[in-house]
Amino acid sequence: MLIDFQYEQQKKFDALALDILQRPKHFLNFDCISDFYQAPWLQQFPTGTQWSATGMDDGAEEYCICIEYKAQSMFIDYAAQHLSVTYEWNGLKRSSQHIA
Repeated sequence: MLIDFQYEQQKKFDALALDILQRPKHFLNFDCISDFYQAPWLQQFPTGTQWSATGMDDGAEEYCICIEYKAQSMFIDYAAQHLSVTYEWNGLKRSSQHIA
């Protein structure tokens, strides 16, 4: 039996991204940028995943997070008590909107 390791890593990213999309308040609960970078769930993404965050100074009311692995991307935007999570892969896009 052959195992496609890249496909397995993509499935790992997909599963976590969809979980965040469905339950954002469980994952996206931080007050500053250090809270985001120390979030234990970030380490659950496959090796090679890149992430960045902007606008998360202490007390900031808006931020944007980008998490990417190869062709898969997740964008998280928070502004004025409105949370938007978007997941894209192979031209498909899934989004959710929430009032924080």
